[in-house]
Amino acid sequence: MYQKRVLLADDHAIVRFGVREILKPSFGLEIVAEAEDGKQAIDLIMQEQPDVAILDYSLPLINGLEVTRQVKARGSKVEIIIFTMHDNDSIADECLSCGARAYLLKSEPKQLVSAAVEAAADHKPLVAGAAVKRMLEGYNRNADNKRPLLTPRERTIVQLIAEGHSNKAMSRVLNLSVKTIETHRASVMQKIAAKSTASLVRYAVKHLLVEP
Repeated sequence: MYQKRVLLADDHAIVRFGVREILKPSFGLEIVAEAEDGKQAIDLIMQEQPDVAILDYSLPLINGLEVTRQVKARGSKVEIIIFTMHDNDSIADECLSCGARAYLLKSEPKQLVSAAVEAAADHKPLVAGAAVKRMLEGYNRNADNKRPLLTPRERTIVQLIAEGHSNKAMSRVLNLSVKTIETHRASVMQKIAAKSTASLVRYAVKHLLVEP
């Protein structure tokens, strides 16, 4: 029988261990790779071509939303589950709109994690879980949240700045020139009226781009 191949991406080893333990009894699932940050997750997804990728939203370097966006743009058929502590409807909506199969909270029962992976492996949506239930019930979101102020690239830049990366380090991570990084940084500061790096960090924390 064909084993469905699964990739885990979370910067906390204990979380990856926990998910491995949860999935052990699931017949037909094989964990083929693990990543500690978003850049590594993208590289491994494109290299291994797993059937399912379980991504923490708050991955270092490149968050789970941007990982989803990038691998889908590159033509990957991987089914993505965003596994997160953030019970946030606007983030969930954006992740699903970018191609994630499910948005699952880390506080959900472990049986739901197995169900989500098995459903994703069969290309089926998960119709359970706190965030998904609210969406199916027509949860009213603020219209401003549907059009993020920053572009995906700009949000990644803010995340990296908040994580303490220099312009040169960001250029290596994103394969962009330092000048392009500086242009994005200036654009972000103008859009959110930031006067300093500290302002960018506060924005990143407030908008869940990094852990507080």
